[in-house]
Amino acid sequence: MSAPADIAQDVVVREIAEDEIDAIFALDQIVFHGRLTDDERARATRLLASAHRIGTYEDGRLVGVAAALDQAMTIPGGEIRCWGLTWVGVLPTHRRRGILTSMLDRLWADALAADRSIVGLWVAEEAIYGRFGCGPATRSIATRITTDRPLDLRIDPDPRSLRMLDGDEALAAIGPFHERVVRPRRGGLLRRDDRAWRDDLLRDVDEDDEDLTPPRIVVLGPADDPQGYVVYRTGHGDEEAGTPGRVVLIELEAAEPAGEAALWSYLASIDLTGRIDCWSRPVDDPLVTMLADRDRMRVTDRFEALWLRLVDLPAALEARSWSCELDLAIEVADPRLPDNDGRWRLRTAADGSARCVRTDGPADVALAARDLASAYLGGIALGELGRAGLVEERTAGAIARLDDALRVERAPFGADAF
Repeated sequence: MSAPADIAQDVVVREIAEDEIDAIFALDQIVFHGRLTDDERARATRLLASAHRIGTYEDGRLVGVAAALDQAMTIPGGEIRCWGLTWVGVLPTHRRRGILTSMLDRLWADALAADRSIVGLWVAEEAIYGRFGCGPATRSIATRITTDRPLDLRIDPDPRSLRMLDGDEALAAIGPFHERVVRPRRGGLLRRDDRAWRDDLLRDVDEDDEDLTPPRIVVLGPADDPQGYVVYRTGHGDEEAGTPGRVVLIELEAAEPAGEAALWSYLASIDLTGRIDCWSRPVDDPLVTMLADRDRMRVTDRFEALWLRLVDLPAALEARSWSCELDLAIEVADPRLPDNDGRWRLRTAADGSARCVRTDGPADVALAARDLASAYLGGIALGELGRAGLVEERTAGAIARLDDALRVERAPFGADAF
């Protein structure tokens, strides 16, 4: 894959050595207008040390960076090894010179060489990444729940005891539960190692609000066999203003609905607090239906979280399971990755398996690679995209048949920002 014609001849795109990571931080401060604390820098160093790092250099100076984390992501029917794009930045003096394009072209090629058919990313600027074939694949909601009185739920909470854990005891309890129970249920969830737990979900200080407490971890049932857990922080109120404190939810998961009810009831009963703020929850969060009084919960934001780029289209489609039998041809427009561009015949079997091969026959459905990526996890229907004019149906009923095959039981969820 060649570099774009407008990139300067004296610019070099290559891997960034581990002893050059400090240069990434120097560039980051310029691009994102901030300074890393010592703790943030230590965490970032641990993250980047294990990442695949691509840099653009001009006269030996780093002017652009893109990194990829090696990840395992849940997809319908199992999981897939993928890369997670992160730490992308270009110096403001070097914008519109093809630098980002060159780095992403190199990264897609490196992902293919590493046998990674999908790259995931969290997008800060949607207008940029859509033109590189990336599409939003999960949606999230932010919510606020008022807790000035006990939470009235339509089901009885699990009566098992709750216990607060800390340190290694907490991680030993919730880590295996997340991997065994939580992750297989939803597409888009990532396998977490100890670094991800400690540096991301359980870090001592919240970078967005340093007034919040360290994370509290409460499990439902015995620590060696929990049936659910919640991770949260609390913030004090203003007594003079009559403003109560708040609970800030990081994560709440349980094996059964009654377990979720028990954990929500606990959060709502914490003294000196009057609300629960949840920065990100699945769009099909059971609490919405579980509440007897839905006015207690308000959706404060909706956003697209995890984006995907299919870098090896047939391998990605064959990796996931399908909910019904299907036989149709898909025409995919992918100018950035010509090996994906063109017509593909997708055949899925009753056992969920699939075969995707090139075809010269007429297409039943035509769409852009980014829109196929959006539909990949089953969270965004092609019918929705078709009603917006983004998917062309050339055979009557083809979009509905493809959506039926893509359908999943639970909405995918991008729980881990990276």
